[in-house]
Formats: sequence, structure tokens, C-alpha cells
Amino acid sequence: MGSAFVAAFEILSFGAIIVLVVLGLGIIASMMGIFNFAQGEFVLLGAYITYLAYSHGLPVWVGMAAAPFLVGALGFVLEALIIRRFYAAPIVAMLGTYALGLIIRECVRGLIGGLYLSVPEPIGGSIDLGTVHISAWRFTIIVITILVMIGCYFLLSRTTFGLRVRATLENPALARASGISTAAMYGTTFAFGAALAGLAGALLVPVFSLFADLGIRFLIQGFVAVMVGGVGSFIGPVAGAAVIGTLSAALPWVMAPVIADILVFVLAIVFIKFRPQGLLSGKGV
Repeated sequence: MGSAFVAAFEILSFGAIIVLVVLGLGIIASMMGIFNFAQGEFVLLGAYITYLAYSHGLPVWVGMAAAPFLVGALGFVLEALIIRRFYAAPIVAMLGTYALGLIIRECVRGLIGGLYLSVPEPIGGSIDLGTVHISAWRFTIIVITILVMIGCYFLLSRTTFGLRVRATLENPALARASGISTAAMYGTTFAFGAALAGLAGALLVPVFSLFADLGIRFLIQGFVAVMVGGVGSFIGPVAGAAVIGTLSAALPWVMAPVIADILVFVLAIVFIKFRPQGLLSGKGV
């Protein structure tokens, strides 16, 4: 019973990280119609900023608090200078963002020297539930993810900003005619998605350590999760993240991790083949 509870907790904590990555990726894909292939590197930057703050003698939580704002600011600048030129050509946008991600990744690789660097957990120790012990930091990640999801939902569905975002998503031409600056909405939305990735990187670096290829795995899983969940809504990518995150964390408990990773992608491909619009979207992926 105890081992089953620990396994469920590990699955939930890993799924929470995937949800954070997919939230930003899904919001960008749903609103802008492009997949940001630099999203994994935004996760890497969030992790690197956290490490940088810690290496300069600051508390880890200072770096974690700064990471989403700094990564979001970088996302805003990149959208204004580069990304907005690709909206009319989604395939070119994918290649362009992939190139950006490659540049960011190799820059970080040069800065850390190709090493694996560790960052301590801001909240150490474990939570004891009888004879079961669970990581206090992983539990904190789950709580933060839930709070971020609730905050994003209310921001996009209960505020004037969210109304403008949804209007720009549904009909950009009509939104412009109504006085909404769609360029500002695109820039802000891209920055918001990048900030969520930066937060994900900041939270996961004490668990996975910092290395140059950290973001690649989460980018691939996030991309698959968005396709499975479906673009065009807030709930779709989150549902896809729940499915992919659960499978990615659960299958290695019953089979070799390499086989588990392959099986996750095979199942996702089969699902998309028969339901290209995803779980909760009326739009085709």
C-alpha cells in the first residue's frame, strides 16, 4: 500500500511539471497558431537563472522568483523582434523557434561547460504520513502547479485581459476593429507562455539538476501533450498534459524506461491518427 502511494505521488509530481510546461506551450499554440519549439529552452533558462542566483550566494527561492519574470521579458523581446514575422507561415515559425532554442541551448552549454550542476531544494526533507515518506519539495511543486492553473484559468476567463486574449484568438480582425491591439496581445501572450516555462524550469532544477539538454525532454513531451489535448482552449492542453505526464511517469514503474518512452509516443500517434482534433478541441491539430 505504501509503495503504491509513493508511486502515485511520483506520477502526480512529474505530471505537475509537464502541466506547467504545457500551459505556456498550449496558450501560445492556441492563440497564435504556432508551436514554440524554443519552449524547452525557456525551461532551461528558468533553471539556469535559478542556479545563477544560487551560485552568487543568494537564496534559491530568489532565483526561482526571478526566473519567470526574466524569461518572460526575454520572450516578449524575441516575439517583438523575430516571432511576429512568422505568424503567416506556421512551418517557418516552427523552424525559426527551433533555431532560437538551439542558440539558447548552446549558449547555456558554453556557460556551464557541459557539466551537470546541482541546486538544493528550498524546502528540504520529507513529509511523513505514517510509514510513508514523500518529498516536501515535490509536494510543493504540486501545490504551486495547482495554484498556477487556477490563476491562469481565472486570468483568461474572468478578467478584461482574458477577454481580449480570447477575442484575439477567436477573430483577430474583429478584435482589431474593436480597438484591441492584437500585436500587444500576441507579445504579452508569448511572454506569459515563456514565463510559465521559466517557472517550470526554476521549480524542477533541484529535482533534475541543471544541464544543457534539460529542456529537450520536456519540449517533446509538452508538444505531444498539446497535440493529444487539442489546441484552441485552456482545458485541452492541460488534459493532454495530464495524460502524457501520467503515462510518462507511470510506465517506467512496470517496464524499462526506454521502452516506456517509446510506448508513450506510439500511443499518442495512434490517438492523434484517429482523433486529430485532440481530446477537448474542435480544431484539427
